[in-house]
Amino acid sequence: MNNKSLSAWDRVMLARSIERPTSIFYITNVFDDFIELHGDRCFGDDASIIGGIGLLNGKPVTVIAEEKGRTVEEKTKRNFGSPHPEGYRKALRLMKQAEKFRRPIICFVDTQGAFCGMGAEERGQGEAIARNLREMMDLTVPVIAIIIGEGGSGGALAIAVANKVLMLENAVYSILSPEGFSAILWKDSSRAQEAAEVMKMTAEDLLKLNVIEEIISEPAGGAHLDKEAIAEAVKNCILSSLAQYEGKSPEEIAEERYQRFRKF
Repeated sequence: MNNKSLSAWDRVMLARSIERPTSIFYITNVFDDFIELHGDRCFGDDASIIGGIGLLNGKPVTVIAEEKGRTVEEKTKRNFGSPHPEGYRKALRLMKQAEKFRRPIICFVDTQGAFCGMGAEERGQGEAIARNLREMMDLTVPVIAIIIGEGGSGGALAIAVANKVLMLENAVYSILSPEGFSAILWKDSSRAQEAAEVMKMTAEDLLKLNVIEEIISEPAGGAHLDKEAIAEAVKNCILSSLAQYEGKSPEEIAEERYQRFRKF
């Protein structure tokens, strides 16, 4: 099926597909090497966010990625890609480290949303997300965010306050899930397909609204049908985006990000 003929709900289903490449795939296939770093130096290590240092064409970058997992065991370990506060604090710790050593930051976004359990709330989920939003705005190194599957609510935005936001063609990015939207607005979660259209959550919609800068084309039928091609496309888009910041001062980089979000 041609991707252009897909409905918003079709794209939601593709974004959630168990066959769709997750962050680990892109980390393995986009970067020459990757060393994972653990822990938030406060509570623990959250496996739903992977962070570390990678080499991109031989140049060091910091990588932050939300990971859902593929098998039942992996999904359980990764908390189905819904980060806890310690995940966001780990991400911020690594971003500040990247700033210290002047490394660009690459973020892979793929989550239905931050974990909303009692323990996460007790450990300051809202504060952790809010701190990331504030601190990322002032980072003086380039930040590139790529939405590879689902980008849900503050759980996604907490690692997507970027200079440039790229989005795979069949990914979705929204304030919450279509099911949640229809349940809140219409008191009927069964109207999720209708909600997906109303929410303007597809890459095409968001490009028109200037919420994202670029759409990364996928093979017909979805990224999982030609993984080598999608990995190469993502890598090329990251490289071309980073090239735009060569020669720019730290102050210019931070100001550009600030102005990007101010225009909303």
